[in-house]
Amino acid sequence: MYYSPAIRTVYARVRQLAHLATDAADHLLDAVDILDGTRTGIPVHEAGPLLTYQQALGEAGSRLTLVRDLTALGAQDAVTTAELFVTERRRRGVAPLPQPPALSPTQDAALRAVARGEVTITDDKPFIRSEDLRVSISTIRSLESRGLAAREPCQLWLQDERVHLTTDGYRGLAAAFGQPRPPAPTTRPASRPVATPGHAVTR
Repeated sequence: MYYSPAIRTVYARVRQLAHLATDAADHLLDAVDILDGTRTGIPVHEAGPLLTYQQALGEAGSRLTLVRDLTALGAQDAVTTAELFVTERRRRGVAPLPQPPALSPTQDAALRAVARGEVTITDDKPFIRSEDLRVSISTIRSLESRGLAAREPCQLWLQDERVHLTTDGYRGLAAAFGQPRPPAPTTRPASRPVATPGHAVTR
């Protein structure tokens, strides 16, 4: 494979994502060790003081905060990197993909938001982390009915379900990369031209 500047960028981003994922996993394991060690009376550090359970919760919570910060942009970066890779390969005529599913602008925007892990549902109402996008439950259901998205239980506070891509959803989104996108959905109607009064005919 020719290592064009775009492909080199893809490899650099994949390596960064791998390092972030590894670091996040290490911090999660540290949090588990702290809590387990406190229950059994083992110091966090060798020859260190024993922690109370509240102190252990605080130490474990600090690791979880690091994990949240390390992975905050991971899903978005992964989608961006995948699109860059597919677009570059398509541009060079390598590994053609099937036709993408026919989606409305709203469905396309919702599918990409789902891929970025931004869509959760509470009381059958979707919540989108992005402030400039609104998605209705009917749009989510339309993606589900076509087998592109599905729901799973969500562990986040006050959020019931998370929406994720299915296998067909991954394939459909990948097929759409590098293709002209439908116009972005608008929330305001198009402005109408202002009528100008005609001149009265005089005799």
